[in-house]
Amino acid sequence: MADHSTNSAQTAEADKGYWQANLRLIYISLVIWALVSFGFGILLRPLLSGIAVGGTDLGFWFAQQGSILVFLVLIFNYAWRMNKLDAEFGVDEE
Repeated sequence: MADHSTNSAQTAEADKGYWQANLRLIYISLVIWALVSFGFGILLRPLLSGIAVGGTDLGFWFAQQGSILVFLVLIFNYAWRMNKLDAEFGVDEE
């Protein structure tokens, strides 16, 4: 009986660690996304207007293309990191 409760406690602790790591990854991704899309594309655009990228200023580039490219990188990074996290905690699909 003691083994079952100890095993349940270890499973609950592992689940908690898994979700904390997952939420940390989500929060970091959201902060990067917000910084790039709202920060660089909108709020900091006047400061970035003097830097030219591809014939336009950097703030406009982030607003039009940079935030989309960073978002795609974040999606692939999240999938890659979650696969590693799943394997680490033994909940992977393979």
